[in-house]
Amino acid sequence: MVRIALVTVSDRAARGEYQDLCGPAMAAWLKTAVTSPHDLLTSVVADGVDSVGGELVRLCDEERVDLILTSGGTGPSPRDLTPEAMKVVLEKELPGFGELMRKISLEKVPTAILSRQTAGTRGTTLIVNLPGKPASIAVCLDAVFPAVPYCLDLIGAGRIETDPAVCRAFRPS
Repeated sequence: MVRIALVTVSDRAARGEYQDLCGPAMAAWLKTAVTSPHDLLTSVVADGVDSVGGELVRLCDEERVDLILTSGGTGPSPRDLTPEAMKVVLEKELPGFGELMRKISLEKVPTAILSRQTAGTRGTTLIVNLPGKPASIAVCLDAVFPAVPYCLDLIGAGRIETDPAVCRAFRPS
């Protein structure tokens, strides 16, 4: 069974001052798109290189999840440090994910150029950073998720199947 972790990065949500809406938005999208059996692990962590990096390492190395989706911490504000945490954690960066998410998001809002989303691998785990706005999560997942199942195949992670009516995954024949 595929293991997927959803990590919301937010100081306010971690302190309980703000309801996490991003985790549920990621879970709702996955529920409609992924048809293969999967376990979901969810967590909320404070912004910061140590907090985000520590959670990503724990999920990759101890929990052995196949896919991690993060939401938040990718903007230019001083506490937005998810990309910096990714640099410490990743073995291979996959910048095309961030490039595509910014491109598709620019069609909706001009501030998408401020986003610093990225993706990459650590061992047999793919990590994808999503924006910290619930409405942007589906837009970005619609764009990049067609490549996720094949990427998981390539790195030796669990196999994910998708509902082609929601997300047509690409695998070369």
